[in-house]
Amino acid sequence: MASNRLKNIESKLLSDNYYILKRLQFDYLTAKGEWVNQMREVYDRGDGAGVLLYNKEKQTVILTKQFRMPTYQNDNEDGLLVEVCAGMLDKDNPVDCIIRETEEEVGYRVKDVKKVYEAYTSPGVLTEKMHFFIAEYTDDMKVSEGGGLESETEDIEVLEMPFKDAVDMLNTGKIVDMRTIVLLQYAIINKLVD
Repeated sequence: MASNRLKNIESKLLSDNYYILKRLQFDYLTAKGEWVNQMREVYDRGDGAGVLLYNKEKQTVILTKQFRMPTYQNDNEDGLLVEVCAGMLDKDNPVDCIIRETEEEVGYRVKDVKKVYEAYTSPGVLTEKMHFFIAEYTDDMKVSEGGGLESETEDIEVLEMPFKDAVDMLNTGKIVDMRTIVLLQYAIINKLVD
């Protein structure tokens, strides 16, 4: 992981209350060949996975709605976001994580998921890499009502809706979660559902 464009990296722990926030001071070699001293705060919350669940026969998708305090703090009036099912890897591999999260959050036990992307979500400040999946679901895969884990104080509303309604929400700005936008656009481009 060493780079010949970095040296003198100093790390100071600012918080480890839930995730890890560090201040990094370092020297960086610019494209012009000049060494500059820079400081960045880096938030390490681990990597995550998200999945767009779709049903070809019914032409539906399953999304979630939940409260997100950071969005409330940044002009999201009620703090509620419509999102794909997602979660932190918690030391699992991405496939196991998304299968677990799907059952916990939306109550469906899927077996086959397809990874379509992996990407950094906000590389200027977060270490998080998100693993993006799609998975087809059927009614017989439903094993519970979902809603998340009480032990994690999750309060997740499960939304099964026509794909066209999800696309309308995307096009009218009612879906503003980046993971959800990416996966809905993938579904549109690849014609997963009509």
